Amino acid sequence: MVHDDSSTFGEQHGVPCVLMRGGTSKALFFHLRHVPPPGPARDAFLKRAMGTPDPLQIDGMGGSRLVTSKVALIGPSTRPDADVDYTFAQCDVERDLIGYDANCGNISSAVGPFAVDEGLVEAVEPLTVVRIHNTNTGTVLVARVQVRDGKARVTGDCAIAGVPGTGAEILMDYTDTRGAKTGRLLPTGQPVDAIALEDGREVRVSIVDAATPCVFIAAESLGLHGDELPPAIGGDRALIETIGEIQARAGERIGLYAHWRDVHLPGLPLAVIVAPAGHEDSDLRARLVFLGKCHDSMAGTGSICTAAASRVPGTLVHAAAGDRLRGEVLRIGHPLGVMAVKVVAQPGAALPQFTALGLQRTARRLMEGVVYVPAETA
Repeated sequence: MVHDDSSTFGEQHGVPCVLMRGGTSKALFFHLRHVPPPGPARDAFLKRAMGTPDPLQIDGMGGSRLVTSKVALIGPSTRPDADVDYTFAQCDVERDLIGYDANCGNISSAVGPFAVDEGLVEAVEPLTVVRIHNTNTGTVLVARVQVRDGKARVTGDCAIAGVPGTGAEILMDYTDTRGAKTGRLLPTGQPVDAIALEDGREVRVSIVDAATPCVFIAAESLGLHGDELPPAIGGDRALIETIGEIQARAGERIGLYAHWRDVHLPGLPLAVIVAPAGHEDSDLRARLVFLGKCHDSMAGTGSICTAAASRVPGTLVHAAAGDRLRGEVLRIGHPLGVMAVKVVAQPGAALPQFTALGLQRTARRLMEGVVYVPAETA
């Protein structure tokens, strides 16, 4: 369990923390009481702890990639229908930025085990249900955590693409996250919108909000096949700038930004490039871009939104999956494999109401200790 005291070490200030893997991401986990209140002091502390901005994050705990430059802040719940509050922070790597406008589905899967191991919830064997209030989106997620001897289990036979080996299954339920940021599954009211770009091109997109807002773009409209790997997408600066413009214009359209020019390579809405599946065991292909970089695999919240969009007739996701849409699972092909998302929608409604929307993840406590930052930062 994390020690409950901060410390001074020479000219540095030490703060207790835990390094955890959640799904295909890693984050520093802090008890809310150990970090500064919201504002510039908190941002400065978190960026210093992570080593941002620096491409290598050599002077901090970050791993030089967006998937390893994440923070989770955990505290007692401020809502009667949840057990813990969880605030997610995304530290940019090369830019002096930290964002709180979205949640990370992969890191969310480590919140339940952290809450169990830290005694924030009563450990019930063999399964502990942890209700998680994500403060970024104002929604409640439910994690079903396997428990043995009072601690979260880590061994099991659940395998997820992008993580070596297997682990104990954690079931994440996102059914309550429809319209997480905007209050509407289709924030514009349309399954497809046309976005005019500065260079005169017009791109058709689907803007959907479940777990987090996403703007879906057909691969062919960007001159892609959908099977490109992250270095090819991230290395094409003109392509990244185009995707960033689409994100910013879509964000303006749904009220995230006053004007699209105010943001450059934004985090929200996540951009998801979709294409029909090839020969792999999937229902469609997806490549996810945020903060100007292509995700190494597939974000948890992005996969939830993709699954929800697949059940909305007329969206680009529904079209990309085509006749592969069957059963209660959407299989999303991403650069490191296939992610399966359970999605069950009530039939007959104009817009689907979901009775199941979730995914399997694994998580593991990697280290606990004290992270040090120069005293003037703390």
